[in-house]
Amino acid sequence: MEQDLIKRIVEAALMAAPQPLTLAQLNALFPEEQPAPADSIEQAIQALRVDCETRGVELVEVASGFRFQVKTEVHAWVARLWTERQTKYTRALLETLALIAYRQPITRAEIEQIRGVAVSANIIRTLEEREWIRVLGHRDVPGKPALFGTTKAFLDYFSLASLDQLPPLSEIRDLDDLTPELDLREAGALAELENAVEAVASLASEGAGEPQLLAHAAIDSEAAATAAGDDAANDDEPQSTDDDAAREASA
Repeated sequence: MEQDLIKRIVEAALMAAPQPLTLAQLNALFPEEQPAPADSIEQAIQALRVDCETRGVELVEVASGFRFQVKTEVHAWVARLWTERQTKYTRALLETLALIAYRQPITRAEIEQIRGVAVSANIIRTLEEREWIRVLGHRDVPGKPALFGTTKAFLDYFSLASLDQLPPLSEIRDLDDLTPELDLREAGALAELENAVEAVASLASEGAGEPQLLAHAAIDSEAAATAAGDDAANDDEPQSTDDDAAREASA
């Protein structure tokens, strides 16, 4: 089979698929009696990436596989095709997501300890409904609090192939000058949180997820924005957590 035909098959499959495709899925497109030659899929992907250098779309690898998406520099114009409002993420949601992304696995109580306020149940529910976070297990302490971590959907949305591609946090310097009333560990944690939030917010503002995919359904931004608004309203309300209940029970 000619390499040019393989390239066109891969291109068409990636354009038609409603989700990213892995190398195994692309190889499965070819019948057993006429398989794609070794490394031909990888060569096709590389050739398509080169073809996209002067186009308005790019071929990227995310956690779930390969996909075409609109380039950031033309996203503002293409986004007019979608009627949904752009999702506005509350500071509380970004802080929670950033801590989970950079400190995972992490419990709700640990998030609250760093943020200094209770984590709204609506924020956790919103992140779980968007399939950005999931429960990885439970910490072996009284109450068995859930340990949260990010998902492949989180990586896909922010155009990341792995957690290693998260923007590195700036080196924390001059801890003594941050917040005098806090001890160094707390000051360092707060500074790290600020950097993590900026990194995640930057990814979101670059149009890394919505509405950037070519043939994929747009996210219900209006519903997400409503949920985020509920999170903001409830975030500062004192709320009991599973760990709180466990501590009360043990007391």
